[in-house]
Amino acid sequence: MSTSIMDRGRSARPHLDQGLGSAGHIGFAASVVVAILYVGYSIYADAAAAGLHATSYLPFALLFIALLIALGFEFVNGFHDTANAVATVIYTHSLPASVAVVWSGFFNFLGVLLSSGAVAFGIISLLPVELILQVGSGAGFAMVFALLLAAIAWNLATWFLGIPSSSSHTLIGSIIGVGVANALLHGRSGTSGVDWTKAADIGKALLLSPLLGFAMAALLFLAFKVLIRNKALYEEPKGGLPPPGWIRGLLIFTCTGVSFAHGSNDGQKGMGLIMLILIGTVPTAYALNRAVPEQYVAEFHSHSLAVNEVLGVRAGGGATDGDPRAVLTRYIADKQFAPAVVPALAALATDIDGQVTSYGSLARVPAEQTRNMRNDMYLAAEAIKRMGKDDALKLAADEQQTLDTYKGSLDKATRFIPTWVKIAVAFALGLGTMVGWKRIVITVGEKIGKSHLTYAQGASAELVAMATIGAADAFGLPVSTTHVLSSGVAGTMQANRSGLQMSTVRNLMMAWVLTLPASILLSALLYWLLSSVF
Repeated sequence: MSTSIMDRGRSARPHLDQGLGSAGHIGFAASVVVAILYVGYSIYADAAAAGLHATSYLPFALLFIALLIALGFEFVNGFHDTANAVATVIYTHSLPASVAVVWSGFFNFLGVLLSSGAVAFGIISLLPVELILQVGSGAGFAMVFALLLAAIAWNLATWFLGIPSSSSHTLIGSIIGVGVANALLHGRSGTSGVDWTKAADIGKALLLSPLLGFAMAALLFLAFKVLIRNKALYEEPKGGLPPPGWIRGLLIFTCTGVSFAHGSNDGQKGMGLIMLILIGTVPTAYALNRAVPEQYVAEFHSHSLAVNEVLGVRAGGGATDGDPRAVLTRYIADKQFAPAVVPALAALATDIDGQVTSYGSLARVPAEQTRNMRNDMYLAAEAIKRMGKDDALKLAADEQQTLDTYKGSLDKATRFIPTWVKIAVAFALGLGTMVGWKRIVITVGEKIGKSHLTYAQGASAELVAMATIGAADAFGLPVSTTHVLSSGVAGTMQANRSGLQMSTVRNLMMAWVLTLPASILLSALLYWLLSSVF
C-alpha cells in the first residue's frame, strides 16, 4: 500500500486539475504569437541595422530551428524546475494552483529580464574554444543541437516519471559530453575537451547546494520553532482553508523570491546558448557589441599598450612561431605552456588593437570582418584566462591586473546579451511555468515526507532556496532549483521528525547521480551523429 500522505487525509489535497480557463488559454496563445513575432522583428531590425541583406534563406532556416530548440529548452525548464517554487504555496493552500503558476511565471519572467548575464557566460566557457571559434560551421551547429536536444530529452524523461531532477546538471552534462566527443573525434584525449577547472567550480556548486539546502532548511525550521511560538505556523492545512493572513503572506513572498531567483539563474543558460546561435548564423549583427560607448576605442587602445608592455617584458624579445592564433588555440586546448605563447598573445593583441583603432568604432567594422575580429578577441581573452591559472608563468599581481583589465575590454566587445534575447527567454521560461507543472508539484508536495507539509516547513525550504540561488547568481555559478528546494523540504521533514518516504528519496538521489553521466553520454552520441549530418 502506498505511504502517500494523501491516503491519510485527502481533504487537505489542493485542487490540481484547475486549468487556465478559456481566457487563460487565449492569453497563453496570444503571448506565444507575440513572442515569436517580436523575436522575428528583432532579428530583422538588428540585421538591417548592421547592413545585412539575405542572399540565402538556409542560414535563417537553421537560425529559426536552433532558436526554437533553445527556447524549447527554456520552456521545458519552466514547467520542470519552477514546479518546485509553487509546490509549497499550493500544498499550504496559500494560493490556488492556477493562480500560483501564473504568479510564479510572471516573477520568473522578471528574474530573467533583470539578470546579470554572468551565469550565461560561465556556462559557455565550458565549451571547447575551437568549437566556439567555428560556431557558424557544421561542427558548431552539431554542438548546439546536440547539447540542447540531449538536455531536453533528459528533462522530459524525468518529468514524465515525476522525478525532480536538475536542468542545470543536465545542461552542464550535455556541454561536457560535446566537449569530450569533439576531443575524441579529433584524436585527442577526451579530458582535453573541457575546461575542467571551471567544470569543477560548477560541479562543487551543484554538489554542495542540495546538501546546503537540506542542512540550512532544517536549521531554519528549528530556529522558527525557538523564536516564533505561534502554534498555527507548525500545523498542516485544515481542509482546503487558506492559512492566517501573515503566514499566507510569508509563503507567497518565498514563492515569489524562489521564482525570481530561478528566472535570474536558470534563464541565463538559454541566453548564452542563443548568443552562440546568433553569432554562428548572423555574425554581422551579433558577433560584436556595436553598442559600446564612444570612449571604448580610446580605452581599448590604452589597455592594449599596457598589456603589450607586460607581454613584451615576459617574451624577452622572443618571437612567435607561425600563426599566433594556432599557437594560442593549441595552448588553450592542450593546457601546455610553451615559450611561443607569450609572443603569440602579444602579436594577436597588437593585431586586434590595430583593427579596432583603424575602424574607430565597433559599429563601423565591415560585415566580412566581424566574425574574424570577434574570434580574435575571444581567443585572446581565453588565452589570458588560461595564463592566469598557469603555474609556469608565475605572474606578479600587477601583471595579472593589467591582463585582467585588458580581458575586461575584450569581454565588453564579445560578451553581451541584447534586450530582445532576455525578453524571448523570459517569455519561454515564464510560459513554461504555466503548463506541465503538476507531476513535479505532486512529488514535492506529497511524496517527500510522511506527513503533510506545514506552513513553517514550506517557508523554511523556500527561504533557503531563494537565498542559495540568489548567492549563486551573484557569483556567476549555476545551481539546481530542484535539488535545493526538494532537499530543503526533506531537511524540514527530518528536523520535524516527520519521517521521509525513502522510495522518493532514492529516486531523487538516483536522478542526482545519474543525470550527469546520462546527459554526457546522450549529448556525446548526438554530437557524433550530427557531426556527420552537418
